[in-house]
Amino acid sequence: MSETENSRPRLAGGIFVALGLLVGAIAGIALNQPSAGMIAGFGIGATIALIIWLIDRKRG
Repeated sequence: MSETENSRPRLAGGIFVALGLLVGAIAGIALNQPSAGMIAGFGIGATIALIIWLIDRKRG
């Protein structure tokens, strides 16, 4: 197994997309708008994942 020069572990933000979908759907069900909740949750989760990716990109 070869080692690369940059062997620092990468940050992962995909969990926020999944959690955003889940929490958005639950909140949407509570408000009788599950599809809108999922879309909002996806948008928030994707934004957080993008921020984490940008931070990780600057870090390495």
